[in-house]
Amino acid sequence: MATVNGTTLTERQKGLAACACLMAQGDMERLEPAVRMALDNGVTINELKEAFSQLYAYTGFPRSLNALGVLNKVLENKQPNWKEGKPWTRPAEWDDARKAYELGVKNQTQLSGRPFDYDFCPQDDYYLKAHLFGDIFAGDQLSAADREIVTVAALSGLEGVAPQLAAHKQGAVNMGNSQQLVDELTAWLGNEGYTLQSKWPKGEPNPYGKYFIGKSYLADVGGGVMNVTFEPRCRNNWHTHHKQVQVLICVAGRGWYQEWGKGPVEMTPGTVIAVPAEVKHWHGAQKDSWFQHLTYHKDVQQDASNEWLEPVDDTTYNALNK
Repeated sequence: MATVNGTTLTERQKGLAACACLMAQGDMERLEPAVRMALDNGVTINELKEAFSQLYAYTGFPRSLNALGVLNKVLENKQPNWKEGKPWTRPAEWDDARKAYELGVKNQTQLSGRPFDYDFCPQDDYYLKAHLFGDIFAGDQLSAADREIVTVAALSGLEGVAPQLAAHKQGAVNMGNSQQLVDELTAWLGNEGYTLQSKWPKGEPNPYGKYFIGKSYLADVGGGVMNVTFEPRCRNNWHTHHKQVQVLICVAGRGWYQEWGKGPVEMTPGTVIAVPAEVKHWHGAQKDSWFQHLTYHKDVQQDASNEWLEPVDDTTYNALNK
């Protein structure tokens, strides 16, 4: 009932959502600690198996199998508080194609809010009814409401699927979640850095990428202001701005700023930092979050320039993220 009537996400739901979102992105490095977090917070082993299996229909078998591989690896060091969950049983619908199809029609109609027939492509129409909403939804490890939390979280982590995400956000309500919970789910994924939710443009691959570890993107937003987007763990090299002050304004995600010889400063939306001229520093994303900041220069003097220096080594970076 916490799923159906909840006004806030439970820790268990957050665990399911985090794992689904990272699995969809193919980010196995971040998925491993997310799996541990989910198991610690009450998601069962069999529920994760079911979630990763279901998502093959949305993200493909390779990412589904890779995620199951991560779960298997995590279970090599199984903790006493992790629960196996409800024993898996073979759904009866798997042995009766007609029953699977009828169940699929029922589930798809409830999720869509109306009968849905994809006449343009009868093949996909059948696959959706008989397999996705029939065979897959016949499993009893996850409720229909939980399945939609998993699906919305996964689609939130993908680009180019806005129509499907919108449909499943409404479908999540139709399958038993409150509208408030669905809204909180997508906001939570963005606030925690699992997805990049920002009104600022991501831009194109950064032409200064050789001075960064990881992928970054650059967008000119006008007025001499640039928007820099960092993927999780991405950071630029140590560098210095000569004869000019650099201003950083965090607009999305979580990141780090550090001056040479000083401790790190956490950057979250609204953080503003004025980097003095001639000060060696770096900035970048935290290990488990996208990061986006605006940047511009002020007090620019004649012959102002940037000097790129050595990379921020893993030892320095990892020490900030423990």
